[in-house]
Amino acid sequence: PFPEVKPHLEAHRAWVAQLRAAGQVITSGYRVDAEGRPGGGGLMIFAATNHAAAEALVKQDPLIANDCVDWQLNRWIPEVGCINVV
Repeated sequence: PFPEVKPHLEAHRAWVAQLRAAGQVITSGYRVDAEGRPGGGGLMIFAATNHAAAEALVKQDPLIANDCVDWQLNRWIPEVGCINVV
């Protein structure tokens, strides 16, 4: 239920902002349908030196640490083009 998750979502946003301020390459957001309605889950993209470092970072996320979301960690290997996370 959203009222229970809301404080952890706000903590998540602050956590991501703190990481960005410290120089971590990271962005976070939520998925929406064709009408712009949320509810499809979230996505966080960040840079890490290896899988263990990525997992350690993810487990610090307040949404994950407080069991608010189901999550899966995947490595992404870009093949064409690039994305600058700002």
